[in-house]
Amino acid sequence: MNAADHEIPSYTDASAWRGTTILAVRKNGKLVLAGDGQVSIGPTVMKGNAKKVRRLAGGRVIAGFAGSTADAFALFERLEAKLEQYPSQLTRACVDLAKDWRTDKYMRRLDAMLIVADAESTFLLTGAGDVLEPEDGIVAVGSGGNYALSAARAIFEYEDDPEQIALKSMAIAAKICVYTNDNLTVEIIGS
Repeated sequence: MNAADHEIPSYTDASAWRGTTILAVRKNGKLVLAGDGQVSIGPTVMKGNAKKVRRLAGGRVIAGFAGSTADAFALFERLEAKLEQYPSQLTRACVDLAKDWRTDKYMRRLDAMLIVADAESTFLLTGAGDVLEPEDGIVAVGSGGNYALSAARAIFEYEDDPEQIALKSMAIAAKICVYTNDNLTVEIIGS
């Protein structure tokens, strides 16, 4: 075994995502953000009921994370500060956070990915400075993210309720991804 075998994987490398599934689905004026509760370290499940989805900005914004918990909480705090600085301007707050995340010496080392949404917009934020808005209203991150994303896209045209799309898609991801469980936190904006 060499030193590279002991390195902690970077969450900017999609092949290293091992620990969660976060899915956002927007349809018919309703946004649903769902996250599983499993925390894994290597092949060991450490906890099954973690809450990786949170409400921010007095409940107007929902955010979920994949990656290092401490790093994600640091990013949530920074995002809250940006939302206070730019009230009701989620896009501007996200762009400003992503810029800081990419350029600040301390923040550059934060390993997490965020999905952030309000009543109008949904964004994926990364440490590479990405602020991506899904064109179809569906975005996912984490080790089971591609499974949940695929399932949600397949179900999307057949199901009107985004909550049902999210729940069914997360159940599929939990059956496929060993780093994802079916203990969900679900937050909803809209009706």
